[in-house]
Amino acid sequence: MRIDSKLFWRGLLYVGLLLAVLVFLAPLYVMLVTSLKDAEDIRENSLVSWPQVLRFEAWGLAWDSACTGAQCSGLKPYFWNSVFMAVPAVLLSTAWGALNGYVLSLWKFKGSDTLFAMLLFGVFMPFQVVLLPMSQVLGWLGLSSSIMGLILVHLLAGLPSTTLFFRNYYAAIPNDLLNAARMDGAGFWLIFTRIILPMSTPIVMVTLIWQFTQIWNDFLFGVAFSGADSKPITVGLNNLANTTSSVKAYNVDMAAALIAGLPTMLVYVLAGRYFVRGLTAGAVKG
Repeated sequence: MRIDSKLFWRGLLYVGLLLAVLVFLAPLYVMLVTSLKDAEDIRENSLVSWPQVLRFEAWGLAWDSACTGAQCSGLKPYFWNSVFMAVPAVLLSTAWGALNGYVLSLWKFKGSDTLFAMLLFGVFMPFQVVLLPMSQVLGWLGLSSSIMGLILVHLLAGLPSTTLFFRNYYAAIPNDLLNAARMDGAGFWLIFTRIILPMSTPIVMVTLIWQFTQIWNDFLFGVAFSGADSKPITVGLNNLANTTSSVKAYNVDMAAALIAGLPTMLVYVLAGRYFVRGLTAGAVKG
């Protein structure tokens, strides 16, 4: 029996993709099943075994009372700190990046290309470089160790990337469209709000998802610029995982890690197709 070579290679490709998916999802599976076990089940059974009895106590401890004493009280306060920090920072950096991209691509002025090149340094600059000057600026502004300070830090850190996304996307818009709008009497803001923004849905979704992922998962800025009452969830997760205890609660640690990663996972599940559309529409095209 002769096997079609095209069918064979396609089947081999699917098998390889399936194996890659299984390898990629294996840590997530281990985290999930571990979070649903009790301490005895973890000790007596293998790492990948399904729980003998589904137990959700670890999730409650990870959320509200995972730490004993006054050192910490679960991820709940850290989670809401991240929400109050990430949402304004994402929206502001996206809006500012859209405006920058609009100006630098469609309203050329003398030195605009040089300004854009200088702004791009922020994309490649390691964030460790800005820790000291940023802390001084936050001190001058009276925003040290506050959520408002973290919002400002993430807004400025994300601006080069958001500007790059929107500038490259808007560069593909024909100038004839803007010239026709100008001839009809439309000005700077009217063109931006009535013509450019309605065409920007793909790149807006890309930028929102990108910025939310970067800001929610950030640890460096969170640990460097936050105070006792403004620590984001990444810092709270680190504190929870490194608390000293006579018995290590792996189920609580895994539940806490899943809680910390759940918002970004939901964002990609619900809006992942918009992210792909935005990329194929030229979001990261050089």
